[in-house]
Amino acid sequence: MIHLNTAGAGIPAPAVPVVMARHLAEEAELGPYEAEAAHAHDLEHRVYEVLARLVGAPVDEIALFASATDAWCRVVCNLPLPRGSRIWVTPYEYAGNLIALQRVALRHGCVIEVVPTDSAGELDLEWMRANLDDRVSLVSLVHMPSGAGAVLPVAEVGALLADSAAVYVVDACQTVGQLPVDVREIGCHLLTAAGRKFLRGPRGSGFAFISRALWDRVELPFHDLHVAEVESLTAHRLTTDRAIRFETAERNGAVVLGLLAAAEHAATRPDGAAPEVFEALSRVVAEIPGTRLLAPSGTRAGIVSFVHEHVSAQHIRHELAADGVTGWVAIGSHTPLHLAEFPRFVRLSVHHYNDIDQIEATGRSLRRTLR
Repeated sequence: MIHLNTAGAGIPAPAVPVVMARHLAEEAELGPYEAEAAHAHDLEHRVYEVLARLVGAPVDEIALFASATDAWCRVVCNLPLPRGSRIWVTPYEYAGNLIALQRVALRHGCVIEVVPTDSAGELDLEWMRANLDDRVSLVSLVHMPSGAGAVLPVAEVGALLADSAAVYVVDACQTVGQLPVDVREIGCHLLTAAGRKFLRGPRGSGFAFISRALWDRVELPFHDLHVAEVESLTAHRLTTDRAIRFETAERNGAVVLGLLAAAEHAATRPDGAAPEVFEALSRVVAEIPGTRLLAPSGTRAGIVSFVHEHVSAQHIRHELAADGVTGWVAIGSHTPLHLAEFPRFVRLSVHHYNDIDQIEATGRSLRRTLR
């Protein structure tokens, strides 16, 4: 098998299924609470420490979630934005985030504005600089959209927003584990990531860096029992000074240990695929007559998406699978401001476990299918 669908879910790092299966066996033998107690240090401390190092964050500003979307919405959807303020997104915004922002904007009477791009698809930073004012309350960037391998200049935007009152949010689902990510360099208030993609962790896992500056600004609907204590009929108090205040108490111990194993593995590996592997895949696709790459011409990595003028994405994926190549049929409406005109397209994504020989085999399969 040639796995070219890491942008959907990566092949788990070698230790991930091992530690998860072992923990489930321990739960069956000892009892779930007892197995959890046996791994208390890893579950309550070490996983946060390793993830914090992975993204350059203070350990007390890391929180765990069941998904990146859960993390993103837990913070953004509970921000009390000033009425009538401006929310900035880019043409690459993920549909799930945009749906949530539409509801936030409706609730607070905000207006959503799209940052323009230049002819190469790069963000117009000069437009942002010229139009930034006190009414901009939230800026949301996807570090890399799920449908195209564009790499957005998150650090440059962070520098531009440094003296602004706007909350700066970065969705790093497709970059943690693929590209270097450091929240200190980015300058964001919130960064969310999924465990299952380039980090090679289990499904049902995600995490976030949540800046301490946001903690008291987010109006959470409740605090769970692991971080709060009831003092009276009408009052309770927080018992933690960590971002875990954003979590819920119940979680899957096997999944958390799997996420820890993936993060530890990522620390020992080079980030993402070798540049020549990504370039080879882009070249193989672009050279086939009738194909159209769906990506800006600016900075790119990791993901190669395309359509063919005569052959459907579903058929291409089916034929690739027959040759042992795992690709994906992506949906344009998931990146609605950039790719809505392409209802279905082929998405291939590479990671460090892919090599040039695999790309050449993929090229042969594509040429057979599309000749």
